[in-house]
Amino acid sequence: MCKYIIDGGKRLNGEIEIEGSKNAILPILAAAIINRDVSVIHNCPALRDVLLMIEIMRELGCKVDFDGETAVIDSSCMNSYEISRKNALEMRSSIIFLGPVLSRMGKITISHPGGCELGPRPVDLHLKALRMLGAEIYDICNGLIYAKADNLKGCEIQLDYPSVGATENIMIAAVLSEGETVIRNAAKEPEIVDLQNFLNAMGAEIKGAGSGIIYINGNGRDKNSLHDVEYTVIPDRIVAGTYMAAAAITGGDVVLKNVITDHIAPVISALKESGTQFFTYDDSIRVKGPEKLAAIEIIRTLPYPGFPTDMQAQLVSVMSVADGTGIMIETVFESRYKHVDELVKMGANIKVDGRIAVIRGVKALKGADVTARDLRGGAALIVAGLKAEGCTIVNDSKHIERGYVNIEKKLASVGANIVKMQ
Repeated sequence: MCKYIIDGGKRLNGEIEIEGSKNAILPILAAAIINRDVSVIHNCPALRDVLLMIEIMRELGCKVDFDGETAVIDSSCMNSYEISRKNALEMRSSIIFLGPVLSRMGKITISHPGGCELGPRPVDLHLKALRMLGAEIYDICNGLIYAKADNLKGCEIQLDYPSVGATENIMIAAVLSEGETVIRNAAKEPEIVDLQNFLNAMGAEIKGAGSGIIYINGNGRDKNSLHDVEYTVIPDRIVAGTYMAAAAITGGDVVLKNVITDHIAPVISALKESGTQFFTYDDSIRVKGPEKLAAIEIIRTLPYPGFPTDMQAQLVSVMSVADGTGIMIETVFESRYKHVDELVKMGANIKVDGRIAVIRGVKALKGADVTARDLRGGAALIVAGLKAEGCTIVNDSKHIERGYVNIEKKLASVGANIVKMQ
């Protein structure tokens, strides 16, 4: 397996271009199958998860061309409703095909999804909502889900929790339902707004994304209501936040280009508390780390617009070398501290009790041989390695490659001593 080798202690200085959003492109790719026409999607990042989504789309019969930046999807030839167990188990986001395939084909067979192990992430909200729309859903042998629906009918759905994936599945499925669907307590993430904008660009009628109440006027599977579309995906706020953490921890001075600062306001606010300075422009932001980081008193992860759980691990790395003690409270996923044991190997002083981590800043981290257990935890180990004294080896790069395009090359371009090796 590939690994990252980092010689730490280098200040970062320069410019980094932020790629398209992983969490936006995955549901947009899935949604492209419902228009029975061609979708041209720009700013599509060449990530492991994106390549897997494309593989699943081809498995369903779609034609997909991808050059690493633009994906061209012809869904007119889609002829299958079955997603292989192997592909479904590769990533959590495979469940986003549930709504679009069901509404387009009238049925779907898919395995319960896999992906990073962050604790229980049941798909019951997805299944409950689709049943309310009229689907019949069965759990069959070996963890397979089979669903069918001759016609989906719009209804009012109150989500017990503002699940991003469930909101996305409902939105896409409801486009081809009969009548209006209302989602209450919907997720508010920018990626939800991006999905709404993409669907509307192909002819859907959706409003309210970002507000917590979403209205979808279904077209009843009218083949003529949707059409081809060309669309550009928003930049990745978590990738931007990760490079912000890297600049802060190294005392660097980095300009991040292709950024929507409103999307990362909670991360900016937390890092300001550490002494990091920010200078914002139209579509870029300059991040200037302090000589010595101050402790961030407390961070609590929350659904958007709160502090994102996907930035928890990276900020724990920053806090591990800050002057003082900070507290991280993880409210979204109960098993998202797997990076802590690896940071402790590097000399960090972190104690975890359930969902709470107490981080007492140390004077220096030491390079060590560590392993990425999940996507964001792996990114956090790279962030820590940039600051650590000596050599850090971050094993199992496949997790990190799920969410970052050429992270080692981008960091090297601003002065980091980092390479990826077999």
